[in-house]
Amino acid sequence: MADFPFDVVAFDLDGTLADTAPDLTGALNHALGELGRPPVSADSVRGMIGHGARALLQKGLGATGGATEELVERGFPIFIDHYVAHIADGTQIFPGLESALDALAARGVKLAVCTNKAEGLARALIDALGWERRFDALVGGDTLPTKKPDPAMLFEAIARCGGGRAAYVGDSITDTDTGRNAGIPTIAVTFGFSDRAPELLGASALIAHYDALIPTLERLAP
Repeated sequence: MADFPFDVVAFDLDGTLADTAPDLTGALNHALGELGRPPVSADSVRGMIGHGARALLQKGLGATGGATEELVERGFPIFIDHYVAHIADGTQIFPGLESALDALAARGVKLAVCTNKAEGLARALIDALGWERRFDALVGGDTLPTKKPDPAMLFEAIARCGGGRAAYVGDSITDTDTGRNAGIPTIAVTFGFSDRAPELLGASALIAHYDALIPTLERLAP
């Protein structure tokens, strides 16, 4: 449909496209256990996600006795090996997402993933969820020299989709800051991994279910 207001819609991954907290919690607690630390709860992990695996491990160590660079370096490969082996054991796609993505694609919208998750891990997760051909572009936390909230990642994702009018969908202050820094409308989902109330994210709009994505994008027409 030529009159749809956006040519590209980009999405964060963890907490936006899928609930990855169960598998990230499993990997984090495995690494913490190997380092002699107690486990952390899945609820606490949800507030730690968003800046990449190394930052998640650092926060987990900080919450269980303190993080040193030596501990992070020792625990990081343990975390990654476990996560890769169990990357989609408990991860769930959020309700209504598949239909929303289908509806966007039917309107000729290009779809991108823009995540601080390392590109290799993001691609492995996307493949495990059966999305090998779902997205037109993927930009991860190590694709460029900078990470979100630097808008360069988002600009790159949009460019890889051919450019044009774009919107971003995320779940955290990192995402809304990225969209704001890029100067594009940003929708925040209220069911993600935010460390603060959704109303405090400063998003252009909030949605509580993916059924609301298309109408919200239409309302945010530039």
